[in-house]
Amino acid sequence: MNDPIKTALSVNVNKVALLRNTRHLGIPCVVRASKICLEAGAHGITVHPRPDERHVRSKDVYEIAELLQNWPNAEFNIEGNPFHNLMELIRSVRPDQATFVPDSVSQSTSDHGWDLVADADKLRPVIEECRSLGVRVSLFMDPLAAQMPLAKELGADRVELYTESWARAFQNPTHVSTLGSFVESAEAAIQSDLGVNAGHDLNLENLTPFLRAVPSVREVSIGHALISDALEMGYAGTIEAYLNCIHAAYA
Repeated sequence: MNDPIKTALSVNVNKVALLRNTRHLGIPCVVRASKICLEAGAHGITVHPRPDERHVRSKDVYEIAELLQNWPNAEFNIEGNPFHNLMELIRSVRPDQATFVPDSVSQSTSDHGWDLVADADKLRPVIEECRSLGVRVSLFMDPLAAQMPLAKELGADRVELYTESWARAFQNPTHVSTLGSFVESAEAAIQSDLGVNAGHDLNLENLTPFLRAVPSVREVSIGHALISDALEMGYAGTIEAYLNCIHAAYA
């Protein structure tokens, strides 16, 4: 999936499902959106099915998994809280990657990472189960370098750095200082033999400078901004634009 020197782009299609769910017409089609993004060069598809199915539904997860049978080089990333509805889907679908996120049922979007001191005992068995199923595990984490070795001790394969603080600070002239915690956390993760993913509020403006500062990122998962851009640019044009941002980071 990954070019050795570049970051893979996984498209989160939740917002496509959210729009579809406002009516009972089945449009826009989540599977068709996923297919167009893959045809345009995306490296994978991400979904975040929540218990209330307010966007991606269980049916979508199975249909996207079926679609990806025709895309052997693309990865399927299912993210969410493993203590809600996630594990049943992971057992059935066996995605390439499960990204565990500590969100509550009522949250509109993820807003913090795991506390691996407090959450270790409950996370360990679900991580072990995923790995027994052949599913890579990534833990959604705040950029706290001291937590990275704990993720490895629990058996995780990767961490996904929660980038909302970078996105929020980006318009501030002093935003570069925000990158320090991400650089340190990525270095600590790599030293702990963990892969590094990143996601949340990354967009066409802030993606390239982030990857230039944190070049070890193996995958970015982007949904809200990317789907919003696609309303104006179309899926194919938007995927091309995000891939160009990734290429620019390594130029």
